[in-house]
Amino acid sequence: MIIAQISDTHITHIGGRVDREYETAVHLQRAVAHLNRLPALPDVVLITGDCVDNGSAQEYERLQDLLRQLRMPVYVIPGNHDDRVHMRRMFGPQGTRELEGFVQYVVEEGPVRLIALDTHVPGQDGGYLCPERLHWLEARLAEAPTRPTVIFQHHPPFATGFTVLDQMGLEGIEALGALIARYPNVERVLAGHIHCLMQRRFHGTLAITCPSTAHQTFLDLQRTERLAVVMESPACLLHV
Repeated sequence: MIIAQISDTHITHIGGRVDREYETAVHLQRAVAHLNRLPALPDVVLITGDCVDNGSAQEYERLQDLLRQLRMPVYVIPGNHDDRVHMRRMFGPQGTRELEGFVQYVVEEGPVRLIALDTHVPGQDGGYLCPERLHWLEARLAEAPTRPTVIFQHHPPFATGFTVLDQMGLEGIEALGALIARYPNVERVLAGHIHCLMQRRFHGTLAITCPSTAHQTFLDLQRTERLAVVMESPACLLHV
């Protein structure tokens, strides 16, 4: 199974600041074209949050228009720039076993089971996995404890070492890690949010963040409090 991951597309209305300065729509068009012409087409595309920039219905309409050319199913989850209500209204039900009030669901098609986690907190940059969301995840993992599984979410389940990023990190990491440690069939935890590639061991599995399809984060290892946006090459990830 080939899983394509793109993240932090930050689509906004035509002529908006992000549209002008970072050309996020143009870059997403390039990403769609790139995925469509791969020699081996991905079975699914996962978008790990910050799909739009301000969470408006108009932005989601534009996002859908841009994604319509993809030749494979697309699954989305919210990031801190998204609006859960508008996203659910625009994309409708995704997968099965949805958790009411959140964008959490399971995708059963294919040899690898996909579990979407919603780390969104309205009005905040940081994420949170509350007991309700974690209890739902535990129930889903218990349903198929030997089936290869990939979890995808917006906020990474680890500290990055960079002050600004970690101030908008994920609350509930310890509880998530304790849960995943009991299920060695979790092959990977996929995330976005930080606009760069990082990977770490995480309680018996691998946690990976995907670069943005547009602008990236400059990580200055000598000044961890510094964070800057740079127009390095955009990227996607392929998980095989």
